[in-house]
Amino acid sequence: MEDQTTPSTNSSSSSKLNLPPRSRPSLSLEPTTPSRPMVNLGYQPSPSRTIYSDRFIPSRTGSNFALFDASPPPNSSGEDGASTYVTLLRAALLTPSTPEKVMGLGGKSNILSPACPNIFRYKTETRQPMHSLSPFGFDDGALPGVTYSPVKPPRKVPRSPYKVLDAPALQDDFYLNLVDWSSNNVLAVGLGNCVYLWNACSSKVTKLCDLGTDDSVCSVGWAQRGTDLAVGTSNGKLQIWDASRCKRVRTMEGHRLRVGALAWNSSILSSGSRDKTILQRDIRAQVDFVSKLTGHKSEVCGLKWSYDNRELASGGNDNRLFVWNQHSTQPILKYCEHTAAVKAIAWSPHLHGLLASGGGTADRCIRFWNTTTNSHLSCMDTGSQVCNLVWSKNVNELVSTHGYSQNQIIVWKYPSMSKLATLTGHTYRVLYLAISPDGQTVVTGAGDETLRFWTVFPSPKSQFSRVPLERGGCTVGDVIFCSMTTPIYCKIKGREVPPDGESIIVWHMP
Repeated sequence: MEDQTTPSTNSSSSSKLNLPPRSRPSLSLEPTTPSRPMVNLGYQPSPSRTIYSDRFIPSRTGSNFALFDASPPPNSSGEDGASTYVTLLRAALLTPSTPEKVMGLGGKSNILSPACPNIFRYKTETRQPMHSLSPFGFDDGALPGVTYSPVKPPRKVPRSPYKVLDAPALQDDFYLNLVDWSSNNVLAVGLGNCVYLWNACSSKVTKLCDLGTDDSVCSVGWAQRGTDLAVGTSNGKLQIWDASRCKRVRTMEGHRLRVGALAWNSSILSSGSRDKTILQRDIRAQVDFVSKLTGHKSEVCGLKWSYDNRELASGGNDNRLFVWNQHSTQPILKYCEHTAAVKAIAWSPHLHGLLASGGGTADRCIRFWNTTTNSHLSCMDTGSQVCNLVWSKNVNELVSTHGYSQNQIIVWKYPSMSKLATLTGHTYRVLYLAISPDGQTVVTGAGDETLRFWTVFPSPKSQFSRVPLERGGCTVGDVIFCSMTTPIYCKIKGREVPPDGESIIVWHMP
C-alpha cells in the first residue's frame, strides 16, 4: 500500500477500508527495511520510546555558560541566540585579543572580556612534578629507586691562561716541534741552540744542553715512560738525553737535513726530516736506524703513533697524510684531500682508528679519518691555519691551535665539532702545543716568545686501577670499555692486559 500525501486521498482510502473517520496519526520512523515504507494506523507513541528524527537540533537549556564567564540571556530565539552562542564559543576557544561586542536579546549589548580564559590552553599552574602523579602518594620525596638528576650546565673553560712564561728565542717556524710535556710532569722547550726543562711541580728551570753556534734545536720529544728525551737538530742528527742526569746517552745519524718531527713507540723512535724520509730507530740496537720509510715528496713535519702503537701517521709539506704500520716501508693508506702542509696530527684515545689532521694556511681544515675502514669521516673549516691538534684523554674533545690569521686556540666537542671555547692571547702564530700528563692542561707556544698554560679539559670522571675482576661485578666474557692509554689488571688471566689487548677487559669505576 503506497503512502498518500493529500487529505482527499486519505479520506478515500479510509472509506475503502471501512474505518471510522479520524485524524491522521503521526508518522513514526522505526528501524525497519527502508524499501518498505509503512503507515502505522491507530498508533499512539509511548512516552518512554525514543522518537527518531532526521535532524539533530541541540538544546541550549543544559549548556553551562559559567565555563565562559558569561550568563545566558533571559530569552534566546532566532539568529540573535545563535550568534550569541557562536561568539561566546569562539571567545572561549580562541581568546580574542580585543573586546568584542555581542548584541544580546532585548537590544542590550554584552562586551566579552579579552581576558576570557582559553579552555584548551596549557596552564602552568596545573603542572605537577613527576612523582606527584604516582598512585602511591609521594608528596615531597622521590620515588623509591629513582634518582632525579638536575640538568648539567655546560662546562665553562677559563678564557685566560693561569700562567705565562717567557721563552726567548722560541722560533716562529711552522715546520718545527719545539715543546713537549713528559709523563713525569716536566716540560721540554727548544730555544735557539739550547734545550731547557721546566718542572711543573717545583717550577724549577734546568738547562739540559747547548748544541753550539753551528747547530740549533728543531724538535724535542719525550719517551712515553722514563726520562729519555730525543732532540732533533738542524744538522740532521738525533740526540738522546737522560734528563734525570742531564747527560747525553747517544747520537744517531741517518738524515741529511734537519729533523723537525719525532714520535716514540716504546723503544722505537721515529724521526721525520726535510730530506723527505722517516727513519725508524730502535734505541736498543747499535745501528742508527732499522728501516727507512719513503713516500713523501717534501719535508715531513708531523709524526704521531696511535695509542695502540700499531699505526704511524705522518704529514708533510707535500699536503699528504700517510699511515704506516709497524713493518711497512711504504704507506698503507694515503690521504690527499688537504690543500696545504699537514703538521697537525692527533689520534683519538677513545676510538680505535680515529685520526684527526689539520692543514696549513691554504687549507684551514680539520679532517677526520677512520683508518680501520679507510674512510674520510668529516671536515671542519676553521678559517685559519691549523698548527696543532691534541685530543683529551678524559673527554671526547680536542684542542686546535691556529696561525694566520687569527692566532687562536679552540676547544672542540667531538663529533658535533661545536666550539666550547675560543682562547686568545698570543700575538703570533700558535705553533707549539703539548698536554699535561693529567690531561687537564695544555701549554701553547708562539713566535711572540711566550708559553701560556690553559686549563681546558676536566679531570677524569673515573680512575683506572688494578682491581680484581670479580670486584668490578663482571664475569668471564664481559667486554667493558677501556681507555686505550691505560693497562687494566685482569684476575682471570692473572696479568696486565695491554690497552690494545684482549676480549676480557675490565673498567673499574671506584
